[in-house]
Formats: sequence, structure tokens, C-alpha cells
Amino acid sequence: MINRFNIYKSHYKNNITLALPVMLAQAGQMVVVLADNFMVGQLGATQLAAVALANNIFLIGMMFGIGLVSGLTPLAGKAYGSNNRKEAANWFKQSMITFPILVFIQALIMSLITLGIPYMNQPADVVELAIPYYLILVISLIPFQFFFIFKQYAEALGNTRISMIITLSANIINIVLNYILIYGKAGFDKYEILGAGYATLISRTIMPVAFTFLFFKLQFFKQERKYWKHILFNFKKSFQLIKVGIPIGGQYIIEVVTFSLTGIMMGWIGSKELAAHQIVMSIVSFTYMISAGLAAATTVKVSHFSGSNNKKEMTKSVYASLHMIVLFMTISLTTFLSLRFKLPALFIPDEQVVVIAAGLMLVGGIFQLFDGIQVIVLGALRGLEDTKKPMIMLIIAYFVFAIPVSYIAGFVFNLGPQGIWLGLLAGLLMVGIQLLARFRWLVK
Repeated sequence: MINRFNIYKSHYKNNITLALPVMLAQAGQMVVVLADNFMVGQLGATQLAAVALANNIFLIGMMFGIGLVSGLTPLAGKAYGSNNRKEAANWFKQSMITFPILVFIQALIMSLITLGIPYMNQPADVVELAIPYYLILVISLIPFQFFFIFKQYAEALGNTRISMIITLSANIINIVLNYILIYGKAGFDKYEILGAGYATLISRTIMPVAFTFLFFKLQFFKQERKYWKHILFNFKKSFQLIKVGIPIGGQYIIEVVTFSLTGIMMGWIGSKELAAHQIVMSIVSFTYMISAGLAAATTVKVSHFSGSNNKKEMTKSVYASLHMIVLFMTISLTTFLSLRFKLPALFIPDEQVVVIAAGLMLVGGIFQLFDGIQVIVLGALRGLEDTKKPMIMLIIAYFVFAIPVSYIAGFVFNLGPQGIWLGLLAGLLMVGIQLLARFRWLVK
């Protein structure tokens, strides 16, 4: 046992060192979401519903954009792993030309969606407030994508601390501006939910500005500054970035749509069931941060070992991440089981909702174990630039398998909310097995 630990010891340390800043940045973002909801909630239910509607529509486009830019990390990481910093810088330069063009097109398409919002069968007063707020979010996507290019490149070089510091700083600014602009403090007008939108736009504009400043100041990016002016646009590399990135964006959309559909099915049963679903999803999202952070670190390490053509250490790095996530999710499962009534009760006093949520906590504790495994292996495959086939596997596991199982278990066999979540569990188990088998096949 000790010998096996020593085999993976360095990988445990390296992976968690890379992952921790990503986890902290995501935790900070969750705090901003909670602060947004709390502050807007003080304005009234209509305002909160408008923000929720706009965010739910915006999230799909934003996640696709994030996935698209994420294609930079394995490509630049592989070059960095082969000790070719100039090639890594080349990928960065191509990204700075390619992705801004795409994000402007994306923002235009997302803006046109406002034409369809009035026909989404939502209350008229909610739609009236949601549309201008949504348009501000769409504008904020443009600077946010610039920041994300910097972030993904720095991560490709093995540095996750810079983006964490900028993200956490921007989060603090966002919360402060929320308070000032929503409620009209410090001499500003009271903008209500538009104030929340402006706060998001300003903080997201500060993020790429801060990263640009650090790019020209830090010794860490000295070689990039040296190569920058000598690198010209390369259509072939630009296409490769898109080829790797689009399936990642597709993966994110598949997951968002799947969980949205289960939420809709939960609403068919009743409002209390939907409330319980939302509560447990909020709890699960905290544990997901650990998986996402380790997955990001795994992508980086796999790309580096791919660049140095070291399959042995690559495999060790992936399994080290899997060991850690299984350990964490097992502890989390125990916590979910022992506190399945107490944790939901922190969110709502309604005993009936708490009982329903406690039942979902049982299934959720198990499914997050398989979710953690599939997220890690998905990160490993991204490090190998293998993104298209995993996307197809997700489509099959979620749309062909998980959603039908959720419906059948929930409504045909009358298992209710737990039945719907059993479909998610089945889908996660299926895709986890598929992805792990593919990784083992690729590195054998």
C-alpha cells in the first residue's frame, strides 16, 4: 500500500497544486451567484424570476463559449510539454485572433434570442425585466471571453494562480458594485436588476484588462512577448482550435440541457419536488467544484505528458486524480447520507420539501461519485485533444439513455423525484465506463 502511494505521491501533489486555485476561483464565482440572488431577491419575486430566466438562457451560450476557448489548453499545453514555448505562444496568438471574431458572432446570435423570449410562456412583467438584463449579460460575454483566452493559456503553461487572483478580485468588485448599483448607494441611481447586470459587465471588463497588464509586466510571459510580433495568422491552426473547441462546447451544452430537462420533469410532479431538486443541485454543485478543479489540472498534466511523449507518467497522473476524486466523493457520500435531512433544512423550513430532498440526497451522493469519475476522464481526454468522440458518448449516455430512464422511472414506474435522479445516475455510470475505456484504449 505504501509503495503504491509512493508511485503516485508526486502526482497527487502536482495535481492538487494545479487544481486548488481553480477550485477557489469557482467557489468565489458561486459566492457571487448567491450574492446576486440574495440582493435581487430583496427587490421582489418578479425581479428574481427575471434574473433567473435571463441567466438560464445566457448560461447555455456562455458554457458553449467557455468550451470553445478551452480547446486552447491541450494544444498549447502539448507544445509546452515538448519544450517548444514558441509553438505554445503561436497557439495563444492564433486564439487571440480566432476567438474574438467568433465571440462577436456568438453575441449577435445570442442577442437575437430576445425576439423569442416573449413567446416562452413566461409572465409579461418577468419578460419585460429579463430582456434588457439579458442583453447586458450578452455584452459581458465579449470581455469575459478575452479573459478566458488568457486564463486557458496560463493554465496550459501550468499556472492557475494568476487567473484565480484576478477572478477572486473581480468577484469582490462585482459584489460591491451589486450593492451600489442595485440599491442606488454612494450617490448612484437605483438601477435594480439592471444594476446587477452592469456590475457583472464592469467586473468582467476589468478581468481581461488586469490580465493584459500582467501579461506585459510578469516575467512569466517574457517569452510570449518576445515571439508575439513575429507570429502571423495561420488558418490551419485557427481551424484546429475550433475543431478541438467546438466538441468541448457541445459537451457543456449536453450537460446543461440534460440537467435542465430533469428540472422540467421535476416541475411536472409539483412545485415542492422542483424546490427539493433545486436545493440538492445547489449542494451537489459545491462538491462538483472539486471534480472540475481536478479535471482542469488533469487536462494540463496530460497535455504536458503528451507533448513529452511520456505515456507512463501521463497514466499515473490521471489515476492519481481518480484516486483523489473517489476518496473525496466517498467522504462526500457519507456526509450526504448522514446529513440528508439537516443540509436541505438549511435552505428551506418546509418539512415536506426537506423529506423529498433527503430522498434525492441518497441518489445524489451515489451519482456524484460517478460524476466525479467521468469529469476527470473527460479532462484527461481533452488533454489528448480527443473531444469529438467523447461528445458523441455524452449524447448517447444522456439523451438516448439517461433522459428516457428518468422519465420511465419517474412516471411509468411512479418512483417520482428519486426515479428522475436514478436516470441521471444511470447516465453518469454509463458515460463514465465509456470514457474510461476510451482513455485506456488510447494510452495502451
